Amino acid sequence: MKTVHWIWIEMSPYKILFKVYYIGQKKYFGSQRQLDFLTIEQCLLNALKKKKYIHKIGNSNFEFASRTDRHVSARGACFTCVIEKIPILMEINSELPKEIGIWAHAEVPMDFSSRHNAILRHYVYFVPTPISYFKEPFALNIDIMEQACKELKGRHDFSNFSKKEPNEINTIRDMDSIRLTIKNDYLIFHFKSKSFLRQQIRRMVKKILELGKNEISYDDFLNLFDTSADISYQPADPKGLILWDIKFDETVNFKEDLKSRERMKNYFLIKEIAYNLKYNLFRTLQQDDFSQ
Repeated sequence: MKTVHWIWIEMSPYKILFKVYYIGQKKYFGSQRQLDFLTIEQCLLNALKKKKYIHKIGNSNFEFASRTDRHVSARGACFTCVIEKIPILMEINSELPKEIGIWAHAEVPMDFSSRHNAILRHYVYFVPTPISYFKEPFALNIDIMEQACKELKGRHDFSNFSKKEPNEINTIRDMDSIRLTIKNDYLIFHFKSKSFLRQQIRRMVKKILELGKNEISYDDFLNLFDTSADISYQPADPKGLILWDIKFDETVNFKEDLKSRERMKNYFLIKEIAYNLKYNLFRTLQQDDFSQ
């Protein structure tokens, strides 16, 4: 009788840093997992589990490099996860809705932290209202807004530019750069820093816009740097905020997946066409005479 010898191959776990995009639709309650609410993290974990990259979510060591609130989108968000086989990105993407997708990855050491190893975070904020829609008496003063951006650059205590968190001890941050640009009649802010406080960008945008619309004085704006006074206000609309990219040191080498990147670009193009049609439709409907 022939003896059959079984060879057992134990799969080594991999810790992978993934780069992911997502659109902050209303149905998602932010990026971080929450009990009884749909989130971006839960969708990613479900896809990884369905395709057998992880078996127990609790053992996956899933970690987002940056949390984002509800309605906030991302183009280059990052997360780490311990998986049990070499990743095929389109296989994972096949289990994700089109508004979420992984498009690059890098293998990292087991002690790597996507949150703590990040050296730069880049956020973009699109002001939802076109510049031409700001009529008198709210015509925007772009010069004073640019001056405010210069004031925010550098090391400051951003306590009055953030949501108060009970466990946040250190509210000092180094703002590497803030840039204000205009494209296609829209104001666009670029914020770069190693780390940000909760709602920091949206609250900075809120006050810069109020300053530009002459709703507050320049002294009012400067008073926000005085942390002896606790100043409370609502942040700017989260729908305009995009987590554009997260940078790591030279030891991290992302490998882009061409099919996954094409999937992302095609989704953006389809949405651009659809929303452009709606824009022109409602712009036309405002006209009293459209005979020609």
